[in-house]
This record gives sequence, structure tokens and C-alpha cells, in this order.
Amino acid sequence: MYIFILGLLAGVIGGMGIGGGTILIPGLIFLTGFKQQTIQSINLLSFIPVAVVALFIHIKNKNILLRLTLPIVLCGLVGAWVGSKLAVNIESSNLRRLFGLFLLIMGIYELIYKDKETDKEK
Repeated sequence: MYIFILGLLAGVIGGMGIGGGTILIPGLIFLTGFKQQTIQSINLLSFIPVAVVALFIHIKNKNILLRLTLPIVLCGLVGAWVGSKLAVNIESSNLRRLFGLFLLIMGIYELIYKDKETDKEK
């Protein structure tokens, strides 16, 4: 049952464009004994249908800027290839630490950025 709830939460967060992996990956770490590479692969695979549904809704609402999207997608494909090659060659425990560090840095960035937005509004 926990896996289903985790999937639902990751889908909601992913559909909002925040990134369901921020919920799914830590959740799978706590609920399973899988290697980090396996967990991240599950995250990537689960992202596809969530992204398709969210993309359909955003296209319907005309929130897509195709001129900006194409270069990001092309560079993202190259980055995904490089990143996946790196991930399979990094020890699982080190990859888990890198992911944790990434989440920490993003959390700190969000706290600082939110403070700057609040200051601009004043």
C-alpha cells in the first residue's frame, strides 16, 4: 500500500512540474532495498506516463513555448546520455550521497530564493 501512495504523491508532484523524483527516490530508498541505480531507473520509467499526461494538459492550456523547448530537449537528451553513463559507473552508495547532496543544495537554494522574492515584493 505504501508503494501505491508513494506513486500517487510522486505523480501529483511530477504533474505540477516540480519533479516526482524528489518524492519517489527517497521513498523507494526507505521502502525497498534496491540499489540507487535501480531506484533512479524506476523513477525515470515512472516519469514517462506522468510527463505525457502533464504535457497534454499544458499543451491544451497553451503553456508550451516550442521555440524555447527544442534546444532544451536536444541538450537534455545529450545530458541524459552522459548522466546515465556516469550513473551506471558510480558506486550505488556514492550515487545516493550525490543525490542527497543535490536535494540539500536545491532546498537551500529554494529557501534563499524565496527570501529574495519576498524582499522584492516589499
